[in-house]
Order: sequence, then structure tokens, then C-alpha cells
Amino acid sequence: MVVDKAQKQRFELKYVISEEVAAKVREFVRTYLSPDEHAIGKINYSYPVHSLYLDSPDMKLYRDTINGLKNRFKLRIRYYNDNPSAPVFFEVKRRTNNTISKLRGQVHRHAIGNLLRGHLPSPSDLADSNPEAMHAAQEFSRRMLEVNGEPKSHVAYDREAWVPDGGNAVRVTMDRMVLSEPCFEAMCSTQMKNPLTVFGDRVILELKFTDRFPGWMRDMVLAFNLRQRSAGKYVDGVQETTPGAYGAWHAAYA
Repeated sequence: MVVDKAQKQRFELKYVISEEVAAKVREFVRTYLSPDEHAIGKINYSYPVHSLYLDSPDMKLYRDTINGLKNRFKLRIRYYNDNPSAPVFFEVKRRTNNTISKLRGQVHRHAIGNLLRGHLPSPSDLADSNPEAMHAAQEFSRRMLEVNGEPKSHVAYDREAWVPDGGNAVRVTMDRMVLSEPCFEAMCSTQMKNPLTVFGDRVILELKFTDRFPGWMRDMVLAFNLRQRSAGKYVDGVQETTPGAYGAWHAAYA
């Protein structure tokens, strides 16, 4: 079983920055945080992240975001490699006003097909015996069936992550080389056929905290003149893709 240290509920601020600013942010952040355990010794302290996003046939979850709904959610399967014995993570990411919450359950890869066909999760499908994992998988299935969700998009990027030595009250991530392409298959492969580079050579900086905005984060934002903005990897990837790539809805809503 993989130990999951993800923040279950948090505030999240996003910025799109240059590599020059990213280097300065790293030097500032390392005074307070340490590299994520998966990033130690890696180039740019980064490791690959892949997500298979689900949406309704008419892309309701995408449209909820671009229409600015305060209460919305996303469905995605997150994974990090092609190892058939490594679990994937069924995630429901919800936004309620300014708060982000995440349900996340570890699932065996052999169960992906059945679960995305609408089968309810069973204990044998899960790679984690914690009751929270079953709750997350059940909620994923419930919401997927509610919107008739199906695979829509494969998003990949390299993540640099900084965390406290103890606990997970704060987290700073910088994501590079964000790639996106349509994907309509119930599979979790790291291979991409013809991806679009969504943000070019820019870096997506995310400041995540579970309580109040830390004073040192505020100092960093002011010191580097950071400007908060939207940077949704799934949504921006869909918007930048060739019209029609996700179906007839695109001409009406994109």
C-alpha cells in the first residue's frame, strides 16, 4: 500500500510564472520546506504526474468551470508510472466557494475498466483497506454515474513539490511541461500520441494551505510581485485543443 499524504481540504492559490521567477521561489521556499520524498535527487526536484479526467458527454464539468460555478467538482484518475502493480488514485476534487477538498482512494489497475463501466467498488478493487479509500471510490462512482462520466482527457506534467518536515498544513508545487490530449479509453498509460503543450515554457506555481495564509507565503508573493490567476490544466488543455476534438459540443461551448 502506498502511503497517501495528500491534503484532504485546503485553500489553493495559483500563479503562472517564468523559470527565472521559479528559481527565486525555490530558494525562498527551501528556507521553510523540504523537497517531497518522491522528488529528492531528481532534476528540478520533479517527478512525473499523469491524470485521466472524466466528464459527461456534453462536458458539463468543464463548462461548470469556465462558467465560474462556485460549487463544482472534477473526476480524475491520478497515476505516476506504467507499473501494473502500482495503484492508481480515484479522485473527486471539489470546490466550495474558495475551499478545495479532495477525496482520494487507491485502486488496483485491474479494476479500472469495471469501475468506469459502472460497477460499484468492492474491497478487492482497492489497494488500501482504510475505510476512507472505500468512501472515496464509492463517491467517485456515484458522481461518475450521476453525470454519465467517461474518459475525456489525459494530462501530464513534471511536478516539483515542497512540504514541511512534519505534517501537511502547507504545500508548494511548481508544475512544468503541462501536456494535454483527448483520451477516451479506460486506461492509465504514461504514453501520449500527439499532446498539446498547454502553458508553453511557463511554470504553474500553487500555494496550498489548510488554515490561514502563512505569513512567509504572503511575503514571498509580495517580494516577487506574483499575480494570482486561473490555471486549470484540464480546462485550459481542452480550450487549447483543436475544435471538434472532444465532440460536437465544442463548436457550441468552446
